[in-house]
Amino acid sequence: MPRADRLIILDRDGVINQDSDDYVKSLQEFHPYPSAIHAIGRLCQAGWTVAVATNQSGIARGYYDEATLASMHEHLQAMVADAGGKLAHIAYCPHAPEDDCDCRKPRPGLLDQIGRALGMPTLQGSWMVGDKNVDLQVGEARGCRPVLVRSGKGERTLTKHPELAAPESRARIFDDLASFVDWLLDEQQAP
Repeated sequence: MPRADRLIILDRDGVINQDSDDYVKSLQEFHPYPSAIHAIGRLCQAGWTVAVATNQSGIARGYYDEATLASMHEHLQAMVADAGGKLAHIAYCPHAPEDDCDCRKPRPGLLDQIGRALGMPTLQGSWMVGDKNVDLQVGEARGCRPVLVRSGKGERTLTKHPELAAPESRARIFDDLASFVDWLLDEQQAP
C-alpha cells in the first residue's frame, strides 16, 4: 500500500496537458506537456505514487464520451510509461455541475476513489497539484498539501484568488508541474 506522504495527486487539464476553454474533446486535442510527462516519470522513479483526479463534465455535456476519454488516458499512460513512470489511478467525474454529484471537485469523491483504489485509509499528508482553486479545496478537504501551478488556468486562478499567494497561505505556487517536481525532489534529498 502506498504511503500518504509519498502520494501526489494531479489535476489533469492545465497540469499534465494543455487546457482549453472549449474542452479537450478528442485524442487529437489532447496535448500533454512534455515536461509534465517527464516529471511524472521522475517522481515514479524516485519512489512516489502518482494519481490523477479530473473533472470531465464534457461527457455530461455531450462533447465526447467515456470511450474517447479512455483513449486519452491510455495514450497518457503509454507516454508516462515511456518516461519510466506509471499513474497508479485515474479518477474522473463525468458529471455536469448541476448534477450535484459527490465526485465533482471541490467535493471529495474523486480523492476518496483514489484512496479506495490504492487501499489507503487516509490521504492526510499527500500532495494535491492543480491549476484551479477547486483542486486546492478538494485536497485540503482530505488533508493534502496544496500546490498551485501557473500553467493552464493557474494565472487566472491567482488573479481571482490573490490570497493563495499571501504569506500565510498553505498553498505552494510553482510555474508548472516540472518546477514543483524539481523542488520536491531537491527537498527530499536535503539533509
